Amino acid sequence: MAGTDRSKANATAGLPPAPAIILVRPQLGANIGASARAMLNFGITELRLVAPRDGWPNEHALKAASGAVELIENAQLFGTVAEAVADLDYVLATTARPRDMTKQVYTPEAGAGQLKQAMQAGGKPGVLFGAERAGLHNDDVALADAVITAALNPGFSSLNLGQAVLLLAYEWSQLSDVTPAEDMPMNGTRPAKKQELHGFFEHLEPELDDTGFLLPVDKRPAMVRNLRNMFQRAALTEQEIRTLRGIVSALTKHAERRAVEKMKSEKEAEPDS
Repeated sequence: MAGTDRSKANATAGLPPAPAIILVRPQLGANIGASARAMLNFGITELRLVAPRDGWPNEHALKAASGAVELIENAQLFGTVAEAVADLDYVLATTARPRDMTKQVYTPEAGAGQLKQAMQAGGKPGVLFGAERAGLHNDDVALADAVITAALNPGFSSLNLGQAVLLLAYEWSQLSDVTPAEDMPMNGTRPAKKQELHGFFEHLEPELDDTGFLLPVDKRPAMVRNLRNMFQRAALTEQEIRTLRGIVSALTKHAERRAVEKMKSEKEAEPDS
């Protein structure tokens, strides 16, 4: 549907804050441009790209943006999903198929409502969209707090990337109520950013490797995803992340002290030669 085209020079001026849209390993520049156009149609301006297949910048993206050039020119480029969501504190992943993970699943309408609540609470949310052919990897979805799935024809559930972005952007634009949500008291802290949560994972997982908890090796990827999903669902604060890291450090140091004491005790118990 063609709408009235206002001045492209001020298309982004005065727009309220909105979630970041993160396109993960997009394949075609034209689809990136179509996504940017859909975003600007509904007042979303922050575009992030993770490892676009054909490199960046991309002339086909500019052409397909059809006036949303500012979004293309200001798009942020990242090498990994973890880097792209590091400064966010609430992330939704879009997927058309069930995943073997315990995650809350929202419709586009309900997911937009969750994004709005996160933003009203002072957070910085974002939405992950996967590549055209295969969508998001399970490891990508594991970095999200919850999932968005649209009720599509089961016999033909594939959406073009631009269509998927438009669907979510439209639902976002319909949430005109700006009444602040009832916030959970933060007591001097704030929701943890994904970078802080990933730091905790990088602290915890090597220690679990050392204990043998993540064995056998062939089960490790699924076990790690399950652990990450568990902590994602907890909606941890920055203070809680610091507390958890302190617990891991304390347990590690305690185990090291016990090992040293055991070696010392065994040595003292050895008979004199």
